[in-house]
Amino acid sequence: MMGIIFKFIISLLFLLSCNSFTSTEAYDALDPNGNITIKWDIISWTPDGYVAVVTIYNFQAYRHIQTPGWTLGWTWAKKEIIWSMTGGQATDQGDCSRFKGNIPHCCKKTPTIVDLLPGTPYNQQIANCCKGGVLSSWVQDPANAAGSFQLSVGSAGTSNKTVRVPKNFTLKAPGPGYTCGPAKVVRPTKFITADKRRATQALMTWNATCTYSQFLAQKAPTCCVSLSAFYNDTIVQCPKCACGCQNNITQPGSCVEADSPYLASVVSGSGKNSYTPLVQCSSHMCPIRVHWHVKLNYKEYWRVKITVTNFNYRMNYSDWNIVVQHPNFSNLTQTFSFDYKSLTPYGDINDTAMLWGIKFYNDFLMQAGPLGNVQSEVLFQKDATFTFDKGWAFPRRVYFNGDNCVMPPPDAYPWSPNASFQQHVSLLTLVMTFLSTLTFMFAYA
Repeated sequence: MMGIIFKFIISLLFLLSCNSFTSTEAYDALDPNGNITIKWDIISWTPDGYVAVVTIYNFQAYRHIQTPGWTLGWTWAKKEIIWSMTGGQATDQGDCSRFKGNIPHCCKKTPTIVDLLPGTPYNQQIANCCKGGVLSSWVQDPANAAGSFQLSVGSAGTSNKTVRVPKNFTLKAPGPGYTCGPAKVVRPTKFITADKRRATQALMTWNATCTYSQFLAQKAPTCCVSLSAFYNDTIVQCPKCACGCQNNITQPGSCVEADSPYLASVVSGSGKNSYTPLVQCSSHMCPIRVHWHVKLNYKEYWRVKITVTNFNYRMNYSDWNIVVQHPNFSNLTQTFSFDYKSLTPYGDINDTAMLWGIKFYNDFLMQAGPLGNVQSEVLFQKDATFTFDKGWAFPRRVYFNGDNCVMPPPDAYPWSPNASFQQHVSLLTLVMTFLSTLTFMFAYA
């Protein structure tokens, strides 16, 4: 009988602990419809194939593609080759030895395509090309949220019935994190002339959709949040080991002290072109820290100061952005040094804001050091729910460049001195503690 009870308690403990695990699905609650769509428009047929324009649309609200830009790949369905390209290029030509005279641009079964750099000669450009693969987010700059290239495909079908859709699309932006679904034939794209008096359409169109998962992009978080308030002397730092633990004994070179005499040589060393972060040594080891400080309290308003600090010696962040979720954003009155856009992923619920730097002023977040931070203040109007009690004044969620930042535990938030401090214990914690005690008693009875 004792053995049956013991097994039951162990099973119940396992099920309860499973409820505390975080889901790793590629679903973003603040941007549920965000994706990158690859549109392939065939615009003309050739004797042995077709000419197509491929456009990459970044439909993500706040996640952009930064330097060194996107890399697009796929697998040909048959033995297609790329005769020529405009606005992009294949990184590897492959084996084209079977061709005599006119040599194709790329003969690989699995070509890898990158964007051309700014300053490319005009005769090698098409519309929306040559940005170095950098794409803005849809909310921040929709005019620069798409990139295109044109390619002439040979050894392919020459009609809608004989052409074959490529398979296994891959997208790096610039690293891993994106998963692409199969390409599907859709209604042909229509093109409107500049004078808007005539419409033409593609001969055939297919789309592939790619979604992002932070858990696939990197093994550890990339940012954390610290908190403070004028009514409490406590500064709640980022959680310890939020993005990794400092360990220069077993992992030498994992971080650099800010006052190290070898700092300049380490930063300018052989790894300077690596996109693996080289962070300033800290308790949290995050490349980015977002600090939320409740600064002032007025009769009808309250003010917050937001500071974004870069601890990464290898990365400058251009066109950075943060997304903050807080119930009082419905009454945001003014932002002083950041641009602002309200995000409403749930219809009329206005509790999420996207903030980013002003162009040519603070849109460039420098690498770690004295200049490696940007800051602004935001002014809120108080509403019926306003209170400083129980951590209400602090954000519920913070993102930097589309990645979810690690928040401090709620019981560590600076609490108002006017509120009676009580330690709240969840029902789950009580149940698990009780069952653990029973298990210990039965095991050693």
